Parts: sequence; structure tokens; C-alpha cells
Amino acid sequence: MMIRLKPVFFWMTLITASLFAQEQVAVKVGAERTACYLPLLADKRVAVMTNQTGMAGDEHLVDLLIRHRLNLVGIFSPEHGFRGTADAGEHVASSVDKKTGIPIWSLYGSGSGKPSAERMKAFDILVFDLQDVGLRFYTYYASMARLMDACAEQGKQMIVLDRPNPNGMYVDGPILDRNHKSGVGWLPIPVVHGMTLGELALMINGEGWLPEKRICDLTVIPCEHYSHQTRYELPIAPSPNLPDNHAIYLYPSTCLFEGTVISLGRGTPYPFEVYGHPDYKGSNFSFTPRRVPGAKNPPLLNRKCYGVDLRELPDEQVIAGGFDLSYLIDAYRNLDIGEQFFTSFFEKLAGVDYIRQDILAGKSAEEIKERWRCDVKQFKQQRKPYLLYDE
Repeated sequence: MMIRLKPVFFWMTLITASLFAQEQVAVKVGAERTACYLPLLADKRVAVMTNQTGMAGDEHLVDLLIRHRLNLVGIFSPEHGFRGTADAGEHVASSVDKKTGIPIWSLYGSGSGKPSAERMKAFDILVFDLQDVGLRFYTYYASMARLMDACAEQGKQMIVLDRPNPNGMYVDGPILDRNHKSGVGWLPIPVVHGMTLGELALMINGEGWLPEKRICDLTVIPCEHYSHQTRYELPIAPSPNLPDNHAIYLYPSTCLFEGTVISLGRGTPYPFEVYGHPDYKGSNFSFTPRRVPGAKNPPLLNRKCYGVDLRELPDEQVIAGGFDLSYLIDAYRNLDIGEQFFTSFFEKLAGVDYIRQDILAGKSAEEIKERWRCDVKQFKQQRKPYLLYDE
């Protein structure tokens, strides 16, 4: 017997099925869209800036380019190195990739992080492909900006193969005060900027943020099937101490502990998901930082720390909290040591003077957050011309 669907029900079924299908479509990162960029590399001497995250499906970008018989002459590596195993801030030496024999040129841990003019003569075009996490103090965007400047100076082309931002669903935090510019605060952007590196590269050009307002000859290969609200599960950890998405969601807030006497769990299996100190009071939860790969000398090494375990906090709750100072204020009040709680590194991470000052003055997280509300509104408007994906 044939069953006839009523027209309205039929079309609703089709729409529901269509929406379900859209949700199931996997994000296609820039590196996977080879038809868009391989023709641009033909007959060129190619350099890449990448690390362990530079995968196109199951194949690394370096192997992909070699398979397509392109003239790959060098690999630039960022913080944590080409294989992503070095500590934060550790000097990474230049070397040779054992698999391919291609020279690796380290940009992190020595000098200005900008290649010499002599190095720039070795190639015609630079392909940039790194998985970022969307925060002002995560250094990959600063490496990108320096390379854009070097390419602009030396008349080289640059291609950014874009990747999703796992913290791309919101903007939060104060805009950097240029008095606190450093390797962990390179551009006048909020702590959580909500942009992909491709979008940020366009903004660097468009806002004249390179020295002497130089402009880089830039091409961005966007992702497909991605919006800023896409919850993108990173297939590979972007650095040793960000092992999964939950740590990445907490990272905007717990990273501030790097500028204090508190441990945020480096040297444990759950960095950025816990915080504590030997003198933290009233807690039964404890952890002891040890020497581990990616954390060779963590703060409070071998000292038993008491504190707070954030591992069970639901992702949605963490995301809704945004750049949340409540963890920091809790630890500050618990230790009750005043100014000694902070180190000189704190302002480099916070990007402004007033967060430390307001915490010392006893203000709440909500009161302090109100101070950067205008920053967020201003930046959202400023970045609009450069967005490649729906908000």
C-alpha cells in the first residue's frame, strides 16, 4: 500500500533532514583545499611555517607538498618546535627534518623571531599553516605577524591556510595596552579575539599593524563548512600543555596564573584545568607538579599543591563564563598575601594595568569585567570587514 505524506509534513521532513545533514558536514580546513593553493606554488621555491597540527586529513602538509613534487626548500617552526614537543618559551634550535631531509628554521627562542633578509632570499612564497586557539597570549599569531612583515619587506608572497578557532564563538577581555607589548601580547586585540588566523592576517594588513604600515602580499585559503559558532574538536593538540578542548576552553582564564605564585597544573596530566598552591586553604583536592615532556621545570616542582579541580566543569559553563577572573580572585583571596601573589609577568598576560590594581582593591570579577565591555564592543565593530565566516 502506498502512503501519501501530507504536503506540509513532507516539506518539514525534508527541511529537518537537510538541517541534520548540514550539521554532519565535516569542517574542511584550508590545507585540505589543495585545488585552491597548489597552482599558486607551481615553479616556485616554497617555504612553510607549520608544526604537528599542519595536517590535511591524514597527511602532513610537508608530505603533501613533496608528494605533489613542489620545490619545498625550508620549514619554519614556531614555539614548541616543528614536532610540537618543546616547553613554552624554550629555545628551539634549527635542524633538519629526519623524514624529508628538509632544513627546519626555528623562529622561536632567539633573536626577534623574524627571519633574516638572507634567509628570506631562499624562497619565493611562504605557506603558513598552524592550529591556533584564538588568544592574545598564544604566540602563533605573533609569529604570523612577524612573517607577514618579513614577506612585506622582502617582496615575498604569503599564503595562510586557515583553520577553525576553537575559542571563536565569543570575544572577551581588555584590548592590549601597547605599554605591555611582548611576545605574549603582540597586537591591540582583546584576550579572546574570536577570529581565525586567516581573518587576523587580513586585519593586520587592513589596520596597518605591520611596522611602517607595510602591506603583505597575502592570500587566505578559508575553511569550508565552518562558522564562528562551530564547536570544532581539535584532532591534534596544538601544544604540549593544551591536550584537549576542555583545557583550551579554560585557557583564557587560567593562563593568568602564569603571572602569579599559583600552579595551573603544568607537570600534571591536566594543565590549565586545575590550580593550586602548597598554602591554599580549605581544599582536599591536591596535585604535585613533576618533570614531564613539555614541562621540564614546572612551577612548584615536586611540591604538593592544594586547590581547585575544574575538570568536571561542563564546556558550556566554561564558554559562558568567557574570560573569567573568578578563579584568579578566589586564589588571591585564599592565599591572602597581597601584592606578593603577582609576578612581573602578570601585566604581559593581562595586557592592562587595571586588573591587578582592581583585584588588590578588592573588586569582584563582575565589576572588573565591566571595565572592558566597551573594548569588546569596539573590537567587534573593528574586525567586521575582515571576517570570513558567519558569526
